[in-house]
Amino acid sequence: MAYVIGVDVGGTFTDAVLDDAAGTIVAAKAPSTPADYSQGVMDVLAVLAENLGEPLERMLAKTHHIAHGTTSSLNALVMGNVPPVGFITTRGHRDSIYIMNVEGRYLGSAPHQLQNVMGQDKRHVLIPKRHAVEVTERLDRDGTVVVALDEESVRSAVHSLLDQGIRSIAVSLLWSFKNAIHEQRIREIVGELDPEAFVALSSEVSPRIREYARNATTIMSAQIGPGLRDYLGRLESRLNDGGLGGPLLVMQSNGGAIAASEAPSTAISTVGSVLTGGVVGAVSLGEQLGHRNIISTDVGGTTFLVGLVVDGEPVRSSTTIINHHPINVPTLEVHAIGSGGGAIAWIDHGGNLQVGPRSAQSVPGPACYGAGGTEPTNTDANLVLGILPESGLLGGRKALDVEAARDAIRTRVAEPLGLSVEDAAAAIYAVQNAQTGDLLRKTVVETGHDPRNFVLYAFGGAGPASCAAYAAEVGVREVVVPLGPVASGFSAFGLAASDVVLAQELSDPGQMPVPAATAQGHFEELERRLGEALGRQGLTFERVEYARTIDLRYTAQLAEVTVGVPAGALTGADMVAVMDEFERKYAGLYGEGTGFSGAGIQSITLRVQATGALPFNPQLPKLGDAGTPDPAEALAAVRRVCLDTVVGYVETPVYDYRLLRHGHVIHGPAVIEVPTTTVVVPPHMTGTVDHLGNLSIITRN
Repeated sequence: MAYVIGVDVGGTFTDAVLDDAAGTIVAAKAPSTPADYSQGVMDVLAVLAENLGEPLERMLAKTHHIAHGTTSSLNALVMGNVPPVGFITTRGHRDSIYIMNVEGRYLGSAPHQLQNVMGQDKRHVLIPKRHAVEVTERLDRDGTVVVALDEESVRSAVHSLLDQGIRSIAVSLLWSFKNAIHEQRIREIVGELDPEAFVALSSEVSPRIREYARNATTIMSAQIGPGLRDYLGRLESRLNDGGLGGPLLVMQSNGGAIAASEAPSTAISTVGSVLTGGVVGAVSLGEQLGHRNIISTDVGGTTFLVGLVVDGEPVRSSTTIINHHPINVPTLEVHAIGSGGGAIAWIDHGGNLQVGPRSAQSVPGPACYGAGGTEPTNTDANLVLGILPESGLLGGRKALDVEAARDAIRTRVAEPLGLSVEDAAAAIYAVQNAQTGDLLRKTVVETGHDPRNFVLYAFGGAGPASCAAYAAEVGVREVVVPLGPVASGFSAFGLAASDVVLAQELSDPGQMPVPAATAQGHFEELERRLGEALGRQGLTFERVEYARTIDLRYTAQLAEVTVGVPAGALTGADMVAVMDEFERKYAGLYGEGTGFSGAGIQSITLRVQATGALPFNPQLPKLGDAGTPDPAEALAAVRRVCLDTVVGYVETPVYDYRLLRHGHVIHGPAVIEVPTTTVVVPPHMTGTVDHLGNLSIITRN
């Protein structure tokens, strides 16, 4: 029986889930290894093989493929832990990334922040100006060469970057998405001067109109590309040496995987891949539970990630924002803040308590890990509050030191604020819940959705401890904690359920209706490229599906709306129907009567997404019935836990999840200990175990 394995590499822990297509699901968890994340992957695969009851070599030999997702790229960008990158652009256009098209002042900001005009600034400059250089060349808007590439200016620019110790270079020339000839020649010259240098071309990473966004996307891809290339190379070598029978795939932000050998060239497409795995898993589980509208939340050791499923489909976007910069690649909408279990609590210059975005990660880790960490984290606060057991995590395999947690909170938070250690821990817990609630509000409410119409799925090692609290912040009525055999490894479950998904796009601005023959030619070229790319994945697909879309806008507007385009030979009537669908979607997004047909409609970017379906669809197995709602046989202990700063510490029942069955009902306050996570049921709420082993938490009437 062939296996498929999903591996989720977080900043603190690495999770793995195996499915054998016959309904058997096995999960494992191990600490991440930031010095070399491939070691953490091999560690978790060894635990997975042990849990499966097979030698590692035999398990790998029977594996159809491994789908791999990681937050390391996202964490690196969020926290700024990236190597120096050089930027080469057309002469006269270097300052585009510093002017930021004014967007740097408002992208990613909430409405109340936009209203504070005096408080706006251009934060998170991508690279220092000395690392941005210009070369002589020029293409016109049609891609025609106006000024030939001056290769001596290129060599001079590259030497200046290499002399500064830079080994990763982003190249983004004006109008290169219409003609990549100059960018490709620059890559050849860089290779001549330094064969080991990493080069990212905007014509490959983001072949889309709008100079600043294309530049920013290419630079950020160059920031994470070398690390991804080196890491995946090491990991593939170790897996192949271990006898892996199938290919290693890497999850992308668009909801599908790509061969590891292909991923570094468009590294930015892997940002948010773990959340993507979680969203794919949420869609799969939602089909089993009958949930069509889902808020997918993943709280790992470093980040808090949110995605939406609306009417059974993940919400997609052609652009996402990180650190106030746009990323122009097709993606499932990803929203992230540095507020995971390892987020560090600190006092700012104004004497205010802050949590994150810096993380203790797995090394040195929270203070309670006893591995050299001295700064207090969310995990330390949860331990002091009694939410986490002093006996340790991972079924006791990860020991916790409560006194080290108390000392860290005392010196860094409690004493500076004049609080007791317990009150300081409660404040850290409250601030994290407020931060995560704010991101939920931005993701759901500020995009026009009513949270009461959604079920919130909460996963990740740190998510279930806070999910009921942050869901209540926005008025969500039901929280589902996916447990069963996947527990905190739910993102890995989603990775195992994913297909191969590739996308190609090109910008060709025009007035609608664009001639059907023109649009048809573009789509056929994109589909041809995708067919070649699918052939490089090293897999046989059950079927391949192509989905065409086009970004449209009213003339002179900035807001674009993505509209589906029919497959097959296009007609003039099809293009008119596409315009009608744009106006319908525009009215749905911005309100009836907000459109203005008299302005005309412009096409901007055409896109095709290819999905290569894989022969696996993991399903959570059913759990045995309890026979009674009373979970008395699962009661493991009673300990003092603080879930409410007003009420304080309360004697709280603690249940062993392994002894719970379908139909058991747990009234809060209560704590449920799972080998890989901890679930909190707050006062006035009730948790019910469903037929798949998930816990549904709702407010008691």
